[in-house]
Amino acid sequence: MDGQERELRKIAEIIRERSYSRKPDSPPPEAEIRGERPLSEERLVFDESESQKPDTLPPEAEIRGERPLSEERLVHHIEGNDQDSPSEQPEMKQESKRYDEKNELSRARMLLEISKKMALCETLDQILQTLVDILITGVEADRGTIFLKDAESHELYSRVVRGNYQHEIRILADKGVAGNVFTTGKIANVPDAYNDDRFDRSIDEKTGFRTRSILCVPIRTVRDEVIGAAQLLNKEGGPFSKKDERFVDDATTQAAVALQTTQVVERIDKARKKEKELLDVVADITSEIDLGKILQKVMSQATKMIDSDRSTLFLNDEKKEELFSMIGAGLGAIEIRLPNSAGIAGTVFTSGMTVNIPYAYSDLRFNPGFDKKTGYFTRSMLCVPVNNKEGKTIGVIQLLNKRRGVFTDEDEESLKTFTAQVSIALENAKLFDDVQKIKDRNEGMLQSMSSGVITLNEERKIETCNKAGMEILKLDSEESIIGRQAEDFFGGPNAWIVERLKRVGEDPAGEPDVIVDAELEVEIKDADENPAPKTEKISANVTVLPLFTLEKKRAIVEGEEQIIEEKKKMGSMLMIEDISNEKRMKSTMSRYMDPDVAEELLKGGEDVLGGRSTVATVLFSDIRSFTTITEELGAQGTVSFLNEYFTIMVECIQNEGGMLDKFIGDAIMAAFGVPMPREDDPDRGMRAAISMLTEMFKWNKGREAMGKKTVDMGVGLNTDNVVTGNIGSPKRMDYTMIGDGVNLASRLESACKQYFSRILISENTYNALRGSYRIREIDKVVVKGKTSGVAIHEVLDYHTEETFPHMREVLGLFKDGLNDYRAMKWDSASQAFQEALSLNPEDKLSNMYIERCGYMKEHPPGEEWDGVWVMKSK
Repeated sequence: MDGQERELRKIAEIIRERSYSRKPDSPPPEAEIRGERPLSEERLVFDESESQKPDTLPPEAEIRGERPLSEERLVHHIEGNDQDSPSEQPEMKQESKRYDEKNELSRARMLLEISKKMALCETLDQILQTLVDILITGVEADRGTIFLKDAESHELYSRVVRGNYQHEIRILADKGVAGNVFTTGKIANVPDAYNDDRFDRSIDEKTGFRTRSILCVPIRTVRDEVIGAAQLLNKEGGPFSKKDERFVDDATTQAAVALQTTQVVERIDKARKKEKELLDVVADITSEIDLGKILQKVMSQATKMIDSDRSTLFLNDEKKEELFSMIGAGLGAIEIRLPNSAGIAGTVFTSGMTVNIPYAYSDLRFNPGFDKKTGYFTRSMLCVPVNNKEGKTIGVIQLLNKRRGVFTDEDEESLKTFTAQVSIALENAKLFDDVQKIKDRNEGMLQSMSSGVITLNEERKIETCNKAGMEILKLDSEESIIGRQAEDFFGGPNAWIVERLKRVGEDPAGEPDVIVDAELEVEIKDADENPAPKTEKISANVTVLPLFTLEKKRAIVEGEEQIIEEKKKMGSMLMIEDISNEKRMKSTMSRYMDPDVAEELLKGGEDVLGGRSTVATVLFSDIRSFTTITEELGAQGTVSFLNEYFTIMVECIQNEGGMLDKFIGDAIMAAFGVPMPREDDPDRGMRAAISMLTEMFKWNKGREAMGKKTVDMGVGLNTDNVVTGNIGSPKRMDYTMIGDGVNLASRLESACKQYFSRILISENTYNALRGSYRIREIDKVVVKGKTSGVAIHEVLDYHTEETFPHMREVLGLFKDGLNDYRAMKWDSASQAFQEALSLNPEDKLSNMYIERCGYMKEHPPGEEWDGVWVMKSK
């Protein structure tokens, strides 16, 4: 045996002995190998040329099988026989001994090389791969994995690098064989993995790999702290031995310092990278002024930075006392609003304290209703207040579902730091957004005004002109007026306007100047570009107003500091109201008829008045027991009562764009779709009818409080063809509508009494509705004057749970009863109506059908009966 082999054997023996005998405070054997307690130069330095000649293989090559052992020696080594067999020869014993010695020498070389190889690695991924390769070679395993502790998520992780792609494996720190070894700190040597309860065989089933034996060793530092676990699978030729355990333990202990150091460096690099990214993001956000874009950027970065599933940034609307956020971008953005004291976000905003909920469903403050609506499952939640530089809370940011573990104190601090950096940008963007909204609102108001509005600066230079002003002055483009001096634009016959502008501008009191029925001369451009311009005179009411801005200044008045508001002139405004013939006619006609009819009349003239056929939804309403009311109130009281009633009802109709046709005593006739049809006229009529009932109940509460008698009414709706036009005599004309569609609406209003209902609609209206309402079909009837039956439906949307309890169940039972009734199943129909009546004893319609079923049972109709009921009264 040469000197080098003797030296390696001594080193291996030292490592093996000290692996079991060293005290906690004594330096580990690998420290001696790394140079922390240097060996003698003679023990470490050797000449490789002496130990390995060119024609010989290294000892580890024989272990790996590059120079095969004899069959007897290999079996003897694998089976680990320590006793001599009867047939064993001394030469075989000597050969086995030499095999073990070379194995020890090979492992000793590997242990010596670990520190050197670790030092050459620059990243944690390289260290993990290098260490795995050493362990696999050292114990002759099929594959191996190094798991390290993630202190933040309390998980074990490992990495697999394939080209430029890095795949990270994570397991819970107390699951599986590796988790058990990590938590207990004890080596696990499993000869048969499938017979060990800690092993999860489902992984083999997914991958197709067959795990036979497992060796898992805790990775300890010199301070005996467990920082991970090394797991080797499938030793070649049999189970892992005690020597394998010692080798893996020695190797991982020696590599632990490098692993820890590289982890620390990686965390520092990660934190530095995150800090740089944060600075870049803050710079990007602070350069943005659009509030919607800033909200999206902040939420996106917060989600990425804290590694969460999603986030929402709410800002406070001080005027409305609401928290709002915007989801999406551009025209598809959706604004979310909630009271600034509601929910967890409201709690954080009002208290200014962070809320960290690791398990949402176990916290009483969490409302699971949102998850049920959206289908999203909330596990954890972190909500942090957003404060400005003065410490005032201006909003909150809410993160959901940390991807790894739960939100930590470090996450809270990171989020607070981030929001503190972007709070100024958020305030500036919100201020800009408020100013922009005010500007847009003002411009919208100006553009929607029927009067022309022109603004001028102090030098009387025209700055703005709204759409109405362009139309009144017959201008084809803004360039024709914007930027021009008033003296230049309003010249010739219109020079008097300039004089009025000067007068108002020089008036110290700043009083407006109003010119009624003034005459303006405007040019009309000829399409043929005639050089001689045409002019037209228009009548207008012109108002000249000074424009001021209020500046607040601090001043000392009689020794006290006060805030003084000072007006500063900023120009003038010119308002032009067109009162030409068309406008005067419309104004006059609108006093006697619906403004929409007047508008159509002006546009269409005699064609509109002459009559036309159109589809409309007709509404009739009538007060119940009106005669009794008039007898109690007297003449003056009745007029006052009707005026108050009609005011409420007409407002409900006009709010939905309906046209009031006429009052017929206490009845109202109105239409939706006349004179201008709309696609949703049936829904407009439906909403108007529901609103009339709702407002009637409110009115009744006030009357009841004053000791007055309450009012009830019925409403009928029908959608059909009607004829509209100016009908009457040459001396008295009335724009109205006639036809069967109008008559059926009137019949339905009357039928409300018979069916104990307040709103009845025809089958035509029911089929034309687009919205969702609470409706039930109640009968098929032949109304007075008709021969064919029509289905009628009752509308119940004006009811509350108190006025119509168990509505959904009652409607279902009523439908079943009506189907059995039409099938002439009188007993089952009666039973269904009885059950509906038990749920709502006030449902008189169910009671009516119970009586009708009893009558039909005693007087059965013929087989040709189709379930249609003939109404014998209007």
